Amino acid sequence: MKRMGMVIGVEPRMIAEYKRLHAAVWPDIIDLIGRCNIRNYTIFLREPENLLFGTWEYHGTNFEADMAKMAADPKNQEWWSFTIPCQRPLESRKEGEWWAMMEEVFHHDRSASLKTTRT
Repeated sequence: MKRMGMVIGVEPRMIAEYKRLHAAVWPDIIDLIGRCNIRNYTIFLREPENLLFGTWEYHGTNFEADMAKMAADPKNQEWWSFTIPCQRPLESRKEGEWWAMMEEVFHHDRSASLKTTRT
């Protein structure tokens, strides 16, 4: 499992639309996310900076292939036709990125660090 984080700007005039879209994500998109081995996907909004922060866990074995499958899916391309106009990519992102990927520098999972002892 690999945890991933990413960031992108959101157009201030499109925040309400972006929230509306994500309040009712299409079932086909939810299914595709799962079929591409992504779990625990969350997007946060930070105002007034108008930044979106996304985080998820990747549970597959071929990230590039799964992302290519996601990008090629016709329903996802339709979904992106609504979401992409809401977004404003960071100028500092790497070539080929839309959302700027982030480096994980700390993670703590309390449930994994607890040990059960029986007496």
